[in-house]
Amino acid sequence: MRLTTSIKSSVLGCLVVAAAWLSFTNQDTPSELEISHFQLTPAVADTSTFEDGQIQLCQGYDTNNPGQVARPSIVAGVNNGQFGFVAPATAHTMPTRSLQGVDQFTLGRQGAEAKWQDSTCVPWESMAYGEYIGPYRRPAMGEYRLRVNDELELVYLRTRQKSLRPYQLFVGDTIRISSAIDPSLNAESLVIRSDGMVSLSLIGQVMVAGKTVEQLQKELDQRYEAWVINPEMLVQLIKGETPLEDIINSVDARAGQGGTGRAATVSPDGTIQLPGLGSIPAIGLTLEEMGREINARYQGRQGGIEVTPILTQRAPSYIYVAGEVPTSGRFEMVGPTTVMQAIALAGGFKPGGNVREVVVFRRDQDWRLTATKLDLNGALLGKRPHPSDEIWLRDSDIVLIPKKPIQRVSEFVELYLTNTVYSIYPQQAVFDIDNNTGF
Repeated sequence: MRLTTSIKSSVLGCLVVAAAWLSFTNQDTPSELEISHFQLTPAVADTSTFEDGQIQLCQGYDTNNPGQVARPSIVAGVNNGQFGFVAPATAHTMPTRSLQGVDQFTLGRQGAEAKWQDSTCVPWESMAYGEYIGPYRRPAMGEYRLRVNDELELVYLRTRQKSLRPYQLFVGDTIRISSAIDPSLNAESLVIRSDGMVSLSLIGQVMVAGKTVEQLQKELDQRYEAWVINPEMLVQLIKGETPLEDIINSVDARAGQGGTGRAATVSPDGTIQLPGLGSIPAIGLTLEEMGREINARYQGRQGGIEVTPILTQRAPSYIYVAGEVPTSGRFEMVGPTTVMQAIALAGGFKPGGNVREVVVFRRDQDWRLTATKLDLNGALLGKRPHPSDEIWLRDSDIVLIPKKPIQRVSEFVELYLTNTVYSIYPQQAVFDIDNNTGF
């Protein structure tokens, strides 16, 4: 009896079997992931129990009997009087409506992560309602701190509060000087020059900027006494608050978008630029801290103005998913995102993906690299209801799904044997099984 076979098929078969054995020896024991059959007593009376494999769902409600917890040591949350079921339960009673499941109050055996066999009845409202009619969620971010490329709208408002300090004349202010004795000394609409001085008859140049109206009147009386007996000079402010007016005019948008405001974007160096102040540090500050910083600087300059920063557009946040996924690349985080959600954005994982060793790379606030390895196999297969490895992602995180050992062996065979050796030496052998010979 003769049998013709290919050397290539024999070698490939042996290598595949060996790789499968190595991959099996590296896996966790099935007992750690299998769900044992655990019969639970429904937490409510007169309910219908539906079995999905080894998972029981107790549905419905009983208006008379709140029911007892199957395991007194494990209690779910009860209504805290606000919205939703978030507070730990007291005694051993359950809400009148419940579902069989696992939540944050479910304890695993000996303090370990809760598995399906640790299921108890959880509040029906926690799962039955959708996003639009369910209880509110606490903000995902307690306080937002500004980042590079954040877009702000800064609204300027005149405070119009009485100042405790006497007004000092500024460059650009307009004043009127007159004499009750000699009208020839009158000067109408004098604009303070950039050097802070004005020109007057008989006495010439007078420094005006930085002085109060009372101080200027006394100085003029003293200087004009050499020409006029008791001149009784009067100084009137016609137009003041010039620096404040300049700032308001620079942000005046009433002829366009409306209001007095200015758009600003946090630059790569972490600052924003404002009229009259220049560069202001912004990165890492909250909006409240940013407002205090700006107002303090304006107050030290001339006062009379209050600025309110408003966040109009957050800087985009991205995560990167690579490895054994159908669609690798960069994805924008429009909300809080977990590792499994990131894998879903990339289209799931390929059969050759090793989801037992998912790697997450992250840069800290000092741009130093840190990494961790997560085991999401049980969660992605539906065997771990409350996985501790399901962490939240941060901007610029990289999620990498490596290859399984069998996948690496398969690619090795394909690259070095199928596409290299066998493409150069495409040989076949004929074996004579009866005589144990081949040619």
